[in-house]
Amino acid sequence: MAGSTTKKALIRRFDREPLQGFLNPHEYLQPHGIEMLTPSGTLVSVSYGEIKSVCFVKDFDAESESAKVFQSRPKMEGLWVRMKFRDGDLMDGILPNNLLLWDHYGYSVIPPEPYSNNQKVFVPREALSQISVLGVVGSPLTKGTRKKPVPKEQIGLFE
Repeated sequence: MAGSTTKKALIRRFDREPLQGFLNPHEYLQPHGIEMLTPSGTLVSVSYGEIKSVCFVKDFDAESESAKVFQSRPKMEGLWVRMKFRDGDLMDGILPNNLLLWDHYGYSVIPPEPYSNNQKVFVPREALSQISVLGVVGSPLTKGTRKKPVPKEQIGLFE
């Protein structure tokens, strides 16, 4: 785990207690799993099959359970997706509209409450039984096309 930039993270696992520690956001995804540095200084490797989600958090001690689904249509730009986990849980998130930014090992999403303790969530592909696109928010095809036409009788103030 080279590098000095680390972020606080919480790894939620299917069958075991969550792990807390530090991840390098640029190098944490390895072919065999995720490498995490625990607060005690131990380097732990967790396989993708064990992981339900990896939450990048502001604080370890804060309440980490926040809303899992959007209560209304999100305002953030991207793909609004609903993920169904192997254990039946559901979670919504926003994926980037650029497919080149998607990770090979899973999906990095912005959670429904990005200003809560969970800032970003990584979900391995192996943890999901289904992922569905619920909507496209801020599509580049619709930018600028929704302007109302200016009525002919409207006068211009600064012309």
